[in-house]
Amino acid sequence: MSDLRIRSASPVDLDAVLSFWKTAAEGTSISDDRAGVERLVARDPAALLLAERGGELVGTVIAGFDGWRCHLYRLAVRPDARRRGVGSALLAAAEERFVSLGGRRGDAMVLDRNERAHAAWRAAGYAPEPQWSRWVKPLAEG
Repeated sequence: MSDLRIRSASPVDLDAVLSFWKTAAEGTSISDDRAGVERLVARDPAALLLAERGGELVGTVIAGFDGWRCHLYRLAVRPDARRRGVGSALLAAAEERFVSLGGRRGDAMVLDRNERAHAAWRAAGYAPEPQWSRWVKPLAEG
């Protein structure tokens, strides 16, 4: 793992991240476009974490903190780099960020149908809370 580098994304990384998510991430989001990711990086430059090995993007996670809650989104690892500690390293970096900001608990958006992800999240110490459901209302078309 010593050759794995975790860093925050910059505006020059955004096209590569969007392309990466098309092959490495499960599902899509209304915010999976250039404008959405630009807003994220402009508002919180340290939130989008990238994992690189040999200068190539192998993983991402969004570690968003709104001052009250710690939210994890878009944990994605390139298929040929899975089960090699990339996701664990990204989550550790996200958790360190949260702790440094005063966060107390992280929550993750995990697709119900993504069984492979369930095992990874459980291995990292996360578990679903059956008493909660995500309620959404689209505010924009997309």
